[in-house]
Amino acid sequence: MTTPPASVIAASVIVVSRHRAAALIRCIVALTQQDHPHFEVIVVADPEAIRQVEGLGLPLKCVKFDEANISAARNAGLAMAAAPVVAFIDDDAVAEPTWLTRLTAPFANADVTASTGFIRGRNGISYQWQACEVDQFGQDHPLIITEPTLRPATPQRAVKTQGTNCAFRRDAVLAIGGFDHGYRFYLDEADVNLRLPGVTAIIPDAQVHHGYLASPRRAANRVPLSLHDIAASTAIFLRRHAPDADMAAALKALSLRESARIAEHRRAGRINATAEMALLSSLTQGWAEGLARPLSALAVLVTTAPPLHPLNTGPRPGKVLSGRFWQRRRLLAKAAANRDQITTVFLFSPTARPHKLSFQTDGYWLQTGGIFGRSNRDASRFRWASFRQRIAEETARLAGYRPVS
Repeated sequence: MTTPPASVIAASVIVVSRHRAAALIRCIVALTQQDHPHFEVIVVADPEAIRQVEGLGLPLKCVKFDEANISAARNAGLAMAAAPVVAFIDDDAVAEPTWLTRLTAPFANADVTASTGFIRGRNGISYQWQACEVDQFGQDHPLIITEPTLRPATPQRAVKTQGTNCAFRRDAVLAIGGFDHGYRFYLDEADVNLRLPGVTAIIPDAQVHHGYLASPRRAANRVPLSLHDIAASTAIFLRRHAPDADMAAALKALSLRESARIAEHRRAGRINATAEMALLSSLTQGWAEGLARPLSALAVLVTTAPPLHPLNTGPRPGKVLSGRFWQRRRLLAKAAANRDQITTVFLFSPTARPHKLSFQTDGYWLQTGGIFGRSNRDASRFRWASFRQRIAEETARLAGYRPVS
């Protein structure tokens, strides 16, 4: 094993998954393209997913875990982490090749105990999440951040790290008891953010793409299937961080917020009145459970992790393949065969179709759309450009996040 440069901060990347093996494999394949030269991947997933992941033949640490409790799953991953920094990414997300190097770099500063980056949404281009702080009532406060920024945390307000794009100093997280198992889903990272002392780094260029796949709590079209865990976690969060809060008023505010979200789905025809009533009932039941769940003291986590098991990655050159949509088969076959480079394929049609960028399990990035279509949702729906000009523009945009030449 090659010794990494002294400036490189070793990392353990933890991926939690449950019954979504195909997405998990895509996430892992993308991690093999990281330019970070010294990190391990820890997969915490159900037995069938672990079986399929082991078929990849990669040097992974695998933990079989099949409970609907993301906090407990993350702690199971922490117990296996050997590196001084632990990073988290969701199974329905993929990381840009520069993600981990940028996300871990701030930990060279001894005051930094956490870091987080930006997240691109379903089309792989527009932002789903950028930066905000969370307060002791669980409310978000958006931040306008355009460059790496350090912000101190307090028990009343801290940078909110998203679970699909965050990292922590391992010893600091263990010292506060890790993730609270009371948060089976929702507000689990926000709870850690308020309990974790130190400084959090916001790194805009440490980027992942997140797709929101279907789960027991949410359909593929993002319609909620249950509000139980959201309500339960909210009640626990307030009891933990704002014990003097007016709980009746908090329940009313949560109900109004979720009712407004459900109403949007009703107007779009994605949900009917029966399902709406069931969702509101699950919210009430979850709130009651959150009030009744015992708030246990969180003891220091003591773990003895196996030695770091590096994935053996590192910087590699990039390559761009481009063509019209009728050249798709030839170009994609060429991209799939090119495993020694970070390959990005542009397939454009002479239309104004909007663009979509995604990572393929075969190991390449694919951007499709019209020559005259928009990439970012905030842009004009139509703009005149030549094929060559559009390829140059899109290549330049991506150059900030991955090698393209």
